[in-house]
Amino acid sequence: MNESMLAAAYPFWGKLSGEERERILAGCTLAAYGKGEHIHRSDMGCKGAILVLSGLLRVYIVSDEGREVTLFRIHEGENCVLSASCLLDSIQFDLLIEAAENTQAAVIPAGVLHPIMEDNPYVGLYMYKQAAERFSDVMWMMQQILFMGADRRVAIFLWDEMVRRNQPVLHMTHDEIARNIGSAREVVSKVLKYLSEEGAVALQRGRVEIVEKEKLRKHL
Repeated sequence: MNESMLAAAYPFWGKLSGEERERILAGCTLAAYGKGEHIHRSDMGCKGAILVLSGLLRVYIVSDEGREVTLFRIHEGENCVLSASCLLDSIQFDLLIEAAENTQAAVIPAGVLHPIMEDNPYVGLYMYKQAAERFSDVMWMMQQILFMGADRRVAIFLWDEMVRRNQPVLHMTHDEIARNIGSAREVVSKVLKYLSEEGAVALQRGRVEIVEKEKLRKHL
């Protein structure tokens, strides 16, 4: 594993001893996940800290009725410490993490991180700070679900995806969009049909193209 990559991703790197750095470098592994592959769930044990090198991860929960609600997504260059929730005493509920796209990641196993967290307060502080920031993302998503109409949530999602991918064509199904915004597929289909009739988007099977940015923008 490239040390400079870990140093850039983890602010605590400069606070580690030489031995601690060597332990992380020796234990860190590269992993490849296919789109839709589960990376973390309650029956899979504690993964560790995951740094996304390319691709996209989706963190979500599932209701008793089987409805999925996406809490946040982890983009290239970002890391996820909630996959090491066994090391964070205050994290007590089940999260699921899957690859939303084909993803390459660097994983620091929980078994490597735990003793370093015990000895180095900077590592533990970073882990809890990252967890707190992610829960801020969770609160934003809950506000969207509770207080925003479906049309605005779909429009925001399409706009953010267009910006992230730097292209107007999104190869996503209505069901994928619904799972990402915590809605039902039927609702998303109705919103997309409405946006299509307005001329904001063009629809094909498994494909949404933003054709008029300004028409989409007015729904944000």
